[in-house]
Amino acid sequence: MRRTFLSLAAALGFLLTSSGTVVEAAPGTFRYGDHERQTITVYGDPGAPPLLILHGGYWAQDADWSRTARWLAREGFRVYETDYRLNTDAHWPAQRDDVRAALRWVATDSPGRRPLVLGSSAGGQLALDAGTYGAGRDLVRGVVALSPVASPYRAWVDGGRPGAAPQQRRLRREAQRLVGCAPDHTGPRCWARWTDLTARTHASGTDDAPMLLIHSQRDFVPVAHSTELADAERGLGQRDVTVRVVAGAGHGGGLVGEAEVKGAVVGWLREHR
Repeated sequence: MRRTFLSLAAALGFLLTSSGTVVEAAPGTFRYGDHERQTITVYGDPGAPPLLILHGGYWAQDADWSRTARWLAREGFRVYETDYRLNTDAHWPAQRDDVRAALRWVATDSPGRRPLVLGSSAGGQLALDAGTYGAGRDLVRGVVALSPVASPYRAWVDGGRPGAAPQQRRLRREAQRLVGCAPDHTGPRCWARWTDLTARTHASGTDDAPMLLIHSQRDFVPVAHSTELADAERGLGQRDVTVRVVAGAGHGGGLVGEAEVKGAVVGWLREHR
């Protein structure tokens, strides 16, 4: 329904103009680029601390985070629910480009304030990229990542093991589609793209944003994704990195439904706003 409405709005001309002017595409929804998925839906009061959220979905499908966005807005944040091009639309690093373009748009709506970023699963990978690529601290105030695929290469390997879960096998396929090649039989250009996807590659310690990284005990994206990044960051001097493991087998956005995670996320966001 949401996509249909946005497509109709686009047909009626509610787009980003060629001069870069932002034009409303639907009530509370705005475009930060020309592609149909390059949209931001805004919740919460102007002037509240900005928080950009990035959905998961294997980089391959949209996910509706409006309920979580409304909850976070009630908790006192100006929330920007952000869509981005999928792996069927464009290969990496198009998704990085989208997130950075969205952050520039947020800067026009919340001038002078670096946003916090919350990402889930594949969106967690994008959130960590925002916090580590270049001087991430200059771009974002902090990152919360739920079941982040911090190393798509690790996910590719895990998805090819005997006994891999169906979700792990799909994550392997979709990561390969995101890159556009498999890492085991291609040349250096392909491997460089896989390396670029991995958050640890860009770790630079105190230049990076603070991070809260959460997994469940039986998460199909195991906590090793986050401990690997956290160890690299701490080794480079970043002390504000927390890895948390909760009980169960919840994953990504599903973790937000647990009271323990809800409290931890809101508490951390308020501390870093």
